Amino acid sequence: MPVFRKVILYTDRDGRARFAGEDITLAEGTPQAALSAVFPCGGYQLRHSPVGFRSDWHCTPKAQWVWVLAGEMEIGLQDGSSRVFKPGDHFFSADTLPVGGVFDPKLHGHWSRQVGTEPLITLFVKS
Repeated sequence: MPVFRKVILYTDRDGRARFAGEDITLAEGTPQAALSAVFPCGGYQLRHSPVGFRSDWHCTPKAQWVWVLAGEMEIGLQDGSSRVFKPGDHFFSADTLPVGGVFDPKLHGHWSRQVGTEPLITLFVKS
């Protein structure tokens, strides 16, 4: 049975952002068009980030899917690691501030930036 590999950016128990993966089984549809179950969503947003864009440290306010449509996006974590996402790549951003937590830019969140010579175009699907 085919699976879709969901890349997840999440907040670990220690309050730090981490990447993980989860397989979503594509058990519906047909062999020629395998489908997952239908998941709820709360709308979508498109974003254009010009060449040179870089965010400050931040947490995702509410969990959302992020799809890179054009350009490249780098996500950096507090441990010094980073990942670059190219057109067609995705991640599920669930790096939210722990309940009752006060944002500390030395502990929480991630940063993002546009990479390369093309503007970054992203699609955010709210969950």
